[in-house]
Amino acid sequence: MKIVIIHGQNHRGSTYHISKMLAKKLDGEIKEFFLPKDFDKFCIGCGNCFSKGEDMCPHFEYLQPITTVIDESDVIILASPVYVFHVTGAMKSLLDHYGYRWMVHRPNENMFSKQAVCISTAAGSGMKSANKDMADSTFFWGCAKTYKLGIAVWETDWERVSEKIKAKAEQKTTSLSNKIRRNYMKIKPMFKSKLFFYIMRAVHKKGLNETDKKYWNEKGWLARVRPWK
Repeated sequence: MKIVIIHGQNHRGSTYHISKMLAKKLDGEIKEFFLPKDFDKFCIGCGNCFSKGEDMCPHFEYLQPITTVIDESDVIILASPVYVFHVTGAMKSLLDHYGYRWMVHRPNENMFSKQAVCISTAAGSGMKSANKDMADSTFFWGCAKTYKLGIAVWETDWERVSEKIKAKAEQKTTSLSNKIRRNYMKIKPMFKSKLFFYIMRAVHKKGLNETDKKYWNEKGWLARVRPWK
């Protein structure tokens, strides 16, 4: 099993420790990226990725190492502490660059067999909205299954987090790792994902974006081929 963790911050706080806790229980090959250290570019809204192709993004070469590992992974873990009820700016900036991969444009067929996990922690609340920030992307990328794990740690330093909360994190990550391992190599997209795919297929048949229509046609998705088969 190949696992990628994308950390929404450079420091190794509570979110980092919980995401590593989960990844180690999956017992696979782990690769990690830390934002903004490993990617610090902001989307400039040029629209090139939509109209001309993702390789025309001015940040394409900087993004490619992360994209390659995402594509090679079986499990994608997006981990971000809560900043004002949402993900970090660095995590949001990364996800902005993958707008072209949403099903409304040009999803990668490999996504339909992947599992994703969105992890967030906070000294108070906001985990639900932060996880939604990340889960919106994993759903629209086409990921077969997205799990959400939010834990209120009530501290800003992992060393000061209570043993009771750490035990709770151990329990939740054990339960989640068991689910992911059971589904490994057997996961299929949810009905909601398939339904949205068919809606987008109807849109692309009309050819509203020629770059997208060409992509879907080359994949055979406008005919009988489906990315999850």
